[in-house]
Amino acid sequence: MATMKRLLPLLCALLPLAVAAAELPLHLIKLPPGFAIELFARVDNARGMALGAQNTLFVGSMRAGKVHALKFDARYKVTRSHLVAEGLQLPVGVAFRDGALYVSAASRILRFDGIENRLAQLPYSPPPPAVVRDDFPRETHHGWKFIAFGPDGRLYVPVGAPCNICAPDPERYANILRMNPDGSNLEVFARGVRNTVGFAWHPETREMWFTDNGRDQMGDNVPPDELNRAPRAGLHFGYPYCHGGTLADPEFGAKRACADFVPPVQNLGPHVAALGMRFYDGAMFPPEYRRQAFIAEHGSWNRTKKIGYRVSLVRLRDGKAVAYEPFAEGWLQGESPWGRPADLLVLPDGSLLVSDDHAGAIYRISHARP
Repeated sequence: MATMKRLLPLLCALLPLAVAAAELPLHLIKLPPGFAIELFARVDNARGMALGAQNTLFVGSMRAGKVHALKFDARYKVTRSHLVAEGLQLPVGVAFRDGALYVSAASRILRFDGIENRLAQLPYSPPPPAVVRDDFPRETHHGWKFIAFGPDGRLYVPVGAPCNICAPDPERYANILRMNPDGSNLEVFARGVRNTVGFAWHPETREMWFTDNGRDQMGDNVPPDELNRAPRAGLHFGYPYCHGGTLADPEFGAKRACADFVPPVQNLGPHVAALGMRFYDGAMFPPEYRRQAFIAEHGSWNRTKKIGYRVSLVRLRDGKAVAYEPFAEGWLQGESPWGRPADLLVLPDGSLLVSDDHAGAIYRISHARP
């Protein structure tokens, strides 16, 4: 009996992993020649992902209110799953730095210190979180937050517009903020950003790039979602006055000219719900994919004909977009989606993870070297 009690936490940790890939129709996913996709793990409502220092993948959720930690081995097979936190409000974003896990929870940023050392202890007990800041807006409309540390060592935190289209306080909403890891020196980095749920820094220039979701109720084909570049602080990207670099908003466009704002590097599909984006900085994929931008397109929700539900690729040359094309697709079959890509992450071996909050899964895309 005593032995069973000691083994019970481990068995519970392994239980979510004992799900066959055959339960998901991965054969429907179309990839370029040489690429393959497999199930990495099942995680309820999987959204933002961050990599720890000791073979740990941290996964935030949105509707589930939970944060998970997945331990994987040298073959990139998940061996244990732990629940780090539950009962949080929209904990989409996760970021890791100096042994601590940072989690966004709507109006709060929380920090779990020494998290991987705690995971190594069995039976595992979640550490109590420290509150880094708790003064972000409390609105839940676009209130979920992707978070990440930049090359400057500061934590970047977006605050979406609390509406479909409105002109809220630019110091509080529709912006990207940044702060020190302890929450001090909070400042606005970028303005005019309706709702970004994914950003990354170019591996060579160290400039920030981010996706932005266009407004609704302007029709099926406008406005586009956007891929933007912010080479420095203080730039304005158009919301709520201009969309896609050239399209004046019907309600607010008369107040400011589109020429006043930074245009997108690439206009994406209308209403594709572009979320996570990453530059490919691994060595597994062929050279033509290096330092290119991959984007998780969550998929349209109110368009007459659904689009998105895929991983797209924006090919770049000299800091400019030269192509926008699908990379992985097949989660949308006709008008029925069975999965919705939400975030991306490059593993140390160069394979690419894709989280899917609809199917409750994380996939691993790899390339077979010739």
